[in-house]
Amino acid sequence: MRVGLFGATGMIGSGVLIECLAHPDVSSVQVFGRRPCGIDHEKVTDIVHEDLFDLTSLGSAIEGLDAVFWCLGVSAAGLSEEEYDRITYQLTRAAADHLVEANPALTFCYISAEGAASSEHSWMMWARVKGRIENYLFSLPLAGAYMLRPGYIQPMKGVRSRTRLYNALYTVSAPFYPILRRAAPTRVTTTVDVGLAMIRAASQGTTETILGSREINALARAERSSLA
Repeated sequence: MRVGLFGATGMIGSGVLIECLAHPDVSSVQVFGRRPCGIDHEKVTDIVHEDLFDLTSLGSAIEGLDAVFWCLGVSAAGLSEEEYDRITYQLTRAAADHLVEANPALTFCYISAEGAASSEHSWMMWARVKGRIENYLFSLPLAGAYMLRPGYIQPMKGVRSRTRLYNALYTVSAPFYPILRRAAPTRVTTTVDVGLAMIRAASQGTTETILGSREINALARAERSSLA
């Protein structure tokens, strides 16, 4: 499976990349970003492109993909709806349009968030915007579209957030993660399970198209079993 990965320098994206590189069914990963991902691996082609709104100049670099894992995103904190919409909706939509045109049999896995509003109506601005881009992706002529809505995500395998405060919180909470997972199994997951769930959804498909933490963890378990 040939994967295109957006957002590989973020916490979730770097975790997903680790799982892609370790997985025998992922033959290559085209990493798209505005700066290098910093990973030197035989599977990785690191494509630095400043304007992700316009992928047309990339030509053959965006062709031949079986799946796109979209892990690119920003926090809504401190942003106006217009600013958040530009990155979360408009950028994703523009890139997805180019990617679908170049890859008619594409599967698209999108990192959304728990609480995203499919109705596009919510008192939470970010939930409305997330719901809007989810609905747009579902409307595209894709081979498969899966919206992952994780709650709390524990970074694993050395993955770190680019936000210093978040890193401190993850470090403090790490010893308690097993307890948290037992207490709230439908609300928590890990970067490992997100990566495995994306690979499973893209390669095998799944009846659920909106995947909360429970579904993400279930797909990850199924993928582990298939690799055992």
